[in-house]
Amino acid sequence: MSTDLAAGHRRTRVSNRRGASHRPIGRSRGRPRPVRGDRREGGFVTAEFAAALPAVVAVLALGMWAVATVGVKVRTIDAANSAAIAAARGEDPQAVAAAYLPDGSTVEVSTDGTVARAVVTAPTRPLGPLTSPVDISAVAAAPLEPGLDR
Repeated sequence: MSTDLAAGHRRTRVSNRRGASHRPIGRSRGRPRPVRGDRREGGFVTAEFAAALPAVVAVLALGMWAVATVGVKVRTIDAANSAAIAAARGEDPQAVAAAYLPDGSTVEVSTDGTVARAVVTAPTRPLGPLTSPVDISAVAAAPLEPGLDR
């Protein structure tokens, strides 16, 4: 059965079951759908958000800590590589590595016959005073340049 919508009539559906009456399309049989903004349903999302917020903040802080720590690790690796190459060339490894490292970092260089080794250690606090200090180190080696006086 179809009716004219322009005339203001509702479309209805006819059931194939015997004795069933016509009912408007889109209306449910049971409990009516809750109206948006129903006062009985309010507050649940706020309570769930308040319960989950500390966990979200902790995960974000852990992620920021990891990214900052990895950043210092990359700088430490670069400093160790540069210090080893500088030592192999006969240059000052401390001055070369200082450009990459934060204050308080140490650069130790050793020469073993044909190889120069550099060990760089950088103390860091990835999130400032909120976290404990972490010592990050890196080791690099480079072959000595031939013909240099040691």
